[in-house]
Amino acid sequence: MSHRANEGVSHRVNGGVSDGCAAGRHVFTVDVEDWFQVENLKQRVSRADWESLPRRVVENTEAILRILREAGDTRATFFILGWVAEREPELVRRIAAAGHEVASHGYNHELVYEQSEAAFRADVRASRELLQRLSGQAVVGYRAPSFSITEAGLRILAEEGFVYDSSWFPAAAHDRYSRLDLSGAGVAAEGAGAVESAVAASGGGRETGGSVFRLANGLWELPLTTVDVAGSALAWSGGGYFRLIPYPLYRWGFARAARQRGAARQRETARQGGAALRDAGSCVFYLHPWEVDAGQPRVRGLRPGYRFRHYVGLARTAGRLERLVRDFAFCTARELLEAAGGVSGADEPAADAGASGDDVRGEDRG
Repeated sequence: MSHRANEGVSHRVNGGVSDGCAAGRHVFTVDVEDWFQVENLKQRVSRADWESLPRRVVENTEAILRILREAGDTRATFFILGWVAEREPELVRRIAAAGHEVASHGYNHELVYEQSEAAFRADVRASRELLQRLSGQAVVGYRAPSFSITEAGLRILAEEGFVYDSSWFPAAAHDRYSRLDLSGAGVAAEGAGAVESAVAASGGGRETGGSVFRLANGLWELPLTTVDVAGSALAWSGGGYFRLIPYPLYRWGFARAARQRGAARQRETARQGGAALRDAGSCVFYLHPWEVDAGQPRVRGLRPGYRFRHYVGLARTAGRLERLVRDFAFCTARELLEAAGGVSGADEPAADAGASGDDVRGEDRG
């Protein structure tokens, strides 16, 4: 049975006042977690250390909120970790009050493919119930920590009443991303269902498909952005790539990815006789609050690759964000789905959130 949203929550971002996601807009997302919860630091920072470390997530998230506000009240989707929401409830309320979408990043930042199905279900339930209570919004979206979603995870999200996932990152050459098989049979074998509206990609590949598609179980997927360069799918969605790549080159690649997605969607529309979603090749951008914080504590003893991934370009991030939101128009994930016809009142959770009997708050299961 699906677990539904709390009674009394708003089903519209910004309390129902929204001009939606016009054609040509992209999706701006923030994965709200603190500097010490990052997978790249896990070898030196244990789950048991978290409570003793200085929290910097509020001031860093506020810096991003300021950039969005000064860019003409650009709205974004904030995938918030339950652990953070429990300790910083006012931050969740301020995000919602500013008109942004609140979505789930799970509770304890554990990789999905390292959890049992029961543990994952308890994790997303606890996160969703808390975020709905704090924000007053129906929480309909989810993003897995480190994009670690699995076929079984997609099935569970659909069963729990989520409307969309934004965890699939089909980039080449990454040690944690792109572990999904969405070819149909691979998904169905795990019980999550085949892709109903196929990923539209040149040559039938997965890498540069349209911005959003639907699984047979009813769950919508908003893949992270890649750009096709010489036949390889390069990660171009944000995060460390945004900090590393010179901004003029990043801007060029982001625009190129949008054109590729738009062309792929047009081919899919023609193939389906006009039935495909009208998402106009929107890209998905993501960032973490700690990525605007050059003054965060430095963790010693990291593997060189992990140290580089985490610390490269931190001092440049805020300035680049200011340029990005001037150069491109953004909206929330929810607004993109609404504009594309992927979300309607019938798709929204409606009644009881179904608080889980499994309490995962503050639990160290790592």
